Amino acid sequence: MVCYKRLEENFQRLSTIGRQDGGGITRLAFGDADWEARNVIIELMKNAGLKIRVDAFGNVIGRREGLCSEKPVVMLGSHIDSVPNGGNFDGVVGVLGAIEALQCLEEQQEQNDHPIEVVVFMAEESSRFGVATLGSKAFCGKLSPQNLVQYKDKDGITLGEAMQQRELAPENIRQAQYEGDIKAFLELHIEQGKVLETTNHQIGIVTGIAAPTRFKAIATGQADHSGATPMNMRQDALTAAAEVILLVEQLSRKVAHLGVVGTTGVIKADPGAINVIPGRVELGIDIRAIQLASKQWVVDELIAGIDKIKTQRSVKIEMITLTDETPVELLAEMVEELQDVCKQHPYPNMLMPSGAGHDAMHLASLAPTGIVFIPCQGGVSHNPAEWASMDDIVAGTEILLTAIRKIAKLEFTWKKAKL
Repeated sequence: MVCYKRLEENFQRLSTIGRQDGGGITRLAFGDADWEARNVIIELMKNAGLKIRVDAFGNVIGRREGLCSEKPVVMLGSHIDSVPNGGNFDGVVGVLGAIEALQCLEEQQEQNDHPIEVVVFMAEESSRFGVATLGSKAFCGKLSPQNLVQYKDKDGITLGEAMQQRELAPENIRQAQYEGDIKAFLELHIEQGKVLETTNHQIGIVTGIAAPTRFKAIATGQADHSGATPMNMRQDALTAAAEVILLVEQLSRKVAHLGVVGTTGVIKADPGAINVIPGRVELGIDIRAIQLASKQWVVDELIAGIDKIKTQRSVKIEMITLTDETPVELLAEMVEELQDVCKQHPYPNMLMPSGAGHDAMHLASLAPTGIVFIPCQGGVSHNPAEWASMDDIVAGTEILLTAIRKIAKLEFTWKKAKL
């Protein structure tokens, strides 16, 4: 039986780490608050009887041995880093829920045939280095030494340097790739939307994960005196960038019915003076979708439209691709298994896609992968108001526990799994 009180206490404990004056949480990847929270998680893993190891990227892996230790691992995981001034549930639900599930096995002295591991993936949020799911990328062999130099934070610190500050060796990054076989990967997460809450469902079983294409767009014009430069002689980088922002919105709206969303979340204008025409503007653009074709249509139309804006406004616009990921369809057999698990509990559930990216989308290339959603109040996430009820967290954890009890048995096999 999942322990409501213990889960509540663990959430409360983590909520004090990285807390801001306004109540939000800031735990940027590899920062002091992130590391403090990580140490708490390691302590909780040990309390649950797990053996700890850390990979070359800093991902924390807690292992509960199985009767057949050589068999493929049943794996659970998520992240504990946050966006600036975010909440204490995004990612944390999946980590604390997974540890609680294994704590239950430990307390009840249950034996599992297959080993079970809980992974805390580093740097899932893109807030510090501009690229998301870095820990799970490294775990799946998708992070290169070049990336460690390429990715920098706002202070110019590279990802590799941030690793070195935590006594990790960037030159060993290839060793972070997981070498064992994985029987299944499961991630519990808040929905980060309002579908479950609106439809009165307590559990969402995810069928597919949207994936982002992200750009840094740099518009370069000419910085001039705002009073002395006639309107017809301007090369205004900011007005050109404004057209790009609107174009992202217009194109995404055209295919919104296919699950496409487009966002420009970063604007940096230089020199940033009220009496100077901006000469350089940097944008951060995020386009994501469940279907690859619809996302690619927006990207292609955006690039074509930007070419027209450059000509019309006599500016240069450079598009730098930060990430271009493929949407993931989760294995139908895993979805069916999770539906069967839900039948053993009284929680109303539904099938749904995930509009947000998760570490699980990378693990799906290695093993049958499932994601279980619980509601978050008002659909709010990445915000101090982010909140999930403990009743819903317990429900999601019960689903995890029931699932791993079944999947970690020798007699359970995947009948149709093809990766």
